[in-house]
Parts: sequence; structure tokens; C-alpha cells
Amino acid sequence: MPAKPRVAIIHYWLVGMRGGERVLERLIHLFPDADIYTHVYDPDAMSATIRSRPVKTTFIQRLPGARKHYQKYLPLMPMALEELDLRGYDLILSSESGPAKGVITPPGALHVCYCHSPMRYLWDHYQDYRASAGRLTRAAMPWLFHRLRQWDYASAARVDRFVANSNFIKSRIEKAYRREAAVVHPPVATDLFKPSNEVGAQYLWVGQMTAYKRADLAMEAFNKLGLPLLMVGDGEMAADIRRRAGPNITIKTRLNFDELRKAYAQSRALVFTAEEDFGIIPVEANASGRPVLAYNSGGVRDSVTPDESGILFDAQTVDSLIEGVERLEAWLPAFDPAAAIRQAQRFAPERFDEGIRKAVAF
Repeated sequence: MPAKPRVAIIHYWLVGMRGGERVLERLIHLFPDADIYTHVYDPDAMSATIRSRPVKTTFIQRLPGARKHYQKYLPLMPMALEELDLRGYDLILSSESGPAKGVITPPGALHVCYCHSPMRYLWDHYQDYRASAGRLTRAAMPWLFHRLRQWDYASAARVDRFVANSNFIKSRIEKAYRREAAVVHPPVATDLFKPSNEVGAQYLWVGQMTAYKRADLAMEAFNKLGLPLLMVGDGEMAADIRRRAGPNITIKTRLNFDELRKAYAQSRALVFTAEEDFGIIPVEANASGRPVLAYNSGGVRDSVTPDESGILFDAQTVDSLIEGVERLEAWLPAFDPAAAIRQAQRFAPERFDEGIRKAVAF
């Protein structure tokens, strides 16, 4: 590796700021001279950090309606990646959740894939996506996705080293690609969150109100419990959640960052009902000195230590969540906010930096 390697970062698409884009920001911090490649780019939706670097797009960007309907062009993305000219780069970092790792790299270059998740719609969530698709899409999916799986598996052989964002994703990489992966947790800006002396009685739920996030589970359980709950989020399930929520449940579409920090710090506990690849929200709650009540599956097993920074419930059912609330209430007098904050600091950006430096070392 040259003293100052030429670096390319391949990110699936850049149309909004979510967890994957926060990881990209930190990669840019580590490699400030890197060039960014992506399928679709909307500069207005990106942070100043991402806009500060040259962003080159595949031919998907030029297709009709690509910024809004980019996922409909998924079958063309393997070809688009293979058309990228990466000659002259010493290090290629692919940021994989949608197609990104399938680039063809120079023989002497190191290709490290930071995998947020193997593509869910091709693998373990395929049947869920197919069931919710329109009639024509549902009919085409078995033919198209069979070929995409073959390409996805084959393109994993082009990666020199895999890095997973959690032990949950490490196991999914092993299952889908039969490859080993190191674990480097995503960076969480834990220093932006502070505890409060004014902790209230209200529980907190934060996230997109989509099917897999299971906002309905929190709503139904707290309807039965009658305990106060603040739900923050929007999505296709939001109207139904609003209609069915009891008077003890307050729903807000969004909070600005200062309002969200206050909500974390003053909540009785965060309720986390989704199976996530990692899950940054529980870490932010712990960094605010509050415990987490989380579904015992996915990346949250890396971030929440039972009976120290939170409580885990075993099934995505109303009865299991209610039982979890009861266990949390019994445990709360022993909860130490300082222990939760220490737990959250394990995921500070500097820890991510250390892990990535080790992953790209020759």
C-alpha cells in the first residue's frame, strides 16, 4: 500500500441520510481524499461532508425517475457496477446494503466490503418483500431475483475482506456468502447525548412506522398497559397507528435533534421492537443515560447488556413485550445511568476508526 493510497468508496445509493450514510461520512473522515461512487445521487438530500467529495454515478442515475424509483432498476445494477473504471485505485471500500460490492477491482488493489447487511430482498426477507409487492412485480420476482442471487453470491468472491456491522450480520454473511467477516460496529456520536435530572414516566418509541419496525406491537402493548408512551416516526403504518392508539399514547411525526435528545434523556425507557442489523437508536438512548427494552434478536444483542443497560424480551408478541415492561419496572430501581453511558461509549466513532484501520491494513 502506498504511503498515501488512492481510495474509492462504493456506496449503494445516496438519496437520504440514514445509518449507512453516517458510516459513509466517517469513512470520508478517515479517507478525506477518497472518490465516491454510487448508483444514484441526490446532493440536496446529502450532508455537507458527503457533498464535499467528488461523487461519480453509474448509468442508473441517467434513467427516467431514478432518484425516486431507483430500486426498480435493481436488475440493472450488477451491470452498472461492473462498468465502473476503478483503475489506479489502491484501496476500494464497498458499503453494502444494496448492490455495491460487485465492482471489478484492479489486481493489485485491496477490496474491503463494509456490509450493513446482505441484500434483504434477495435473502432472508425475500418472501416478505414479495408478499407486499404489486401483482406484476410479484410475478417477475422469482425469475429476476434468482439471477440476482447468483450474481450476489458470485460477486462476494471479488471481496478480499468482509467487515460486518454486528455479530448478527457476521452470521448472515457466513450464511449467504460462506465468508468470514470481522465485526466493526457503526460509529455513534455518543458525545452529542447527555443525561437529564428530569426523568419522566413516559416511555419512548422511535423509528419508521414500517412493518418490520413493529410500531404496532408497541402501540398494542401500551394500549393494554395504559402506561404513557411517546411514539416518534412516520411511514405507511402511521395512519393506522394513530387511529388505534389509546389516549395514553402520544404520536409525533418527527422531532428536531434537540427535541429528540430531550426525549431520550427524559424518558423512562426506550422501547425497541424491531429486529435490526445493528440499531443506533438504542445506543443513543443509553448515551442519554436511559435504559432500553428491546426485542432479543439482531444487532441489539451487541449493544444492550441485559440487567445493565436494559432488558431484552424474547418474542415479537404483545404478551412478551408486556412481560418485558413488567421486568423492566421491577429492575429500574437498580438501574445505573452511568453504566448505560459507559456501554454506549463502546460505539463512539473513534472505535469505528480503529476497526476500519485494522481491516484495511496489509
